[in-house]
Amino acid sequence: MANREELAVIRGARAGDAACQLKLGKLYLAGGAGLPCSPPTALHWLARAAAAGIDEAWLLIGRHIAWQYASHHRASLLDWYARASDAGIVQATLTLAQLLLQEPVITQPGLCQRARRALEAAARAGSGEAGVLLARLRLAAPEPAQAAVAQPGRGSVEPTLHEAAVPLAEALPLARALLARAPADCAAWAGSAADAALLARCAEALAGTPGADGDEVQRMRELAATAGDRRAQLALGLSLARIDAEGVRLPHGCPASFKRAVRWLTLAGEQGLADAWFALSRIYVKPEFSQRCVGEAQACLERAAALGHGGAQLECGLQAWRMRRSCDSNDVKAAYWLQKAAAQHCDQAAEVLARIAPAPDGTGWAVSLLPLLTRELASNQPLLAARIELAALFGLTRAEALLLDVKAADEGHCLVVDIRASYGRGRRRLVLVENARQRQALDRIARQFEHVDGHLEGNYRQRLYRFKTWLQSVEAGVAGGRARLAA
Repeated sequence: MANREELAVIRGARAGDAACQLKLGKLYLAGGAGLPCSPPTALHWLARAAAAGIDEAWLLIGRHIAWQYASHHRASLLDWYARASDAGIVQATLTLAQLLLQEPVITQPGLCQRARRALEAAARAGSGEAGVLLARLRLAAPEPAQAAVAQPGRGSVEPTLHEAAVPLAEALPLARALLARAPADCAAWAGSAADAALLARCAEALAGTPGADGDEVQRMRELAATAGDRRAQLALGLSLARIDAEGVRLPHGCPASFKRAVRWLTLAGEQGLADAWFALSRIYVKPEFSQRCVGEAQACLERAAALGHGGAQLECGLQAWRMRRSCDSNDVKAAYWLQKAAAQHCDQAAEVLARIAPAPDGTGWAVSLLPLLTRELASNQPLLAARIELAALFGLTRAEALLLDVKAADEGHCLVVDIRASYGRGRRRLVLVENARQRQALDRIARQFEHVDGHLEGNYRQRLYRFKTWLQSVEAGVAGGRARLAA
């Protein structure tokens, strides 16, 4: 439990104090007796402090927050890692490169150039990981002036880091030279990450070329996959299973080898490829697969959804909604996944979500009362004022507004409105939290109820009486004002 000093820091951070946000981020980085060590929470508060202009915050982000925590908020964090990398923090440089290479790959020239310079410096200083990331970055976002030309008189063709960024017409001879020197057993090949990326790139390009040698493409994929290239592992797994990225059976080819496909797709999925987990979810439900397992298929589907696969998010949402009667929380889970899928412009998810949690019409009873909330009411009856504001924001009925347990209802992405225990005519329903304004208001209102016992407000009759008394006083004041104007 947080001590008194830590609680003061938390209150200050929530109120927008940048210094408190920085201090709270440090506390969550280190952990202690009062607060746990939580890098995701530390990242949240340090990012807010950095946005407020505190340089120490982005330096701490670059030095201590690893890629796996930053990958979910890539767009908002790239600038902080780039600044920390420019400041000479090697860990920030490595994380920046990993974020740029995360699917979909970012090829913004200025940012990639800054990352390449920092990686080159780190590689010269002896960082092996920096060298590998530099090779991958050059392949994913090649520099225009970096195309290599074969030197006359060279006895053998050795792919270098610079040559990994050449156009396909020049890369293909290099890849074939690698194939010629590779051992028959792929497991015995000791190629570098740059070699694997080169082979994977050439295999991907050749696979869509009419008349390409299928055995050559497969050999390139096997070597690249053995060396750890995740795109090659995904392509090899799909090829062995004879399916496409959506799990649809390909119309031609040899019989599928599901066991081998599962191995490569699992390796690709463990490296963060959502498409691999989605393909695995399709394989595990195939009746011809000897290890068919519906539970394993569902686990793979949820991992794909967690990594941002729109189709998996839609399917998880629909499945949870169909199973809503078996568990009360399934409708909340369905809304979560459908909201994620809708954010990726999935029309079907948006349609289902509109049926599950219809948006408030914005003309409810509380909307007209909102302008009448005075400082006097907010001071004398803060909980009543907060409930009226909540009703206006989320389209609650009067009974829902007066009886809702705000702390229990907040699920982050939605409100679970359920007053059946206190109001027989109530029904359980969901209301989505759709924008930052609603989220901020809900957080502020929830803090007002944080240390309030429900018995303090009384039962429904007492709350309703308090509300009607206030409403009558407001109406009497409005009528008196009109009479004075008429006189």
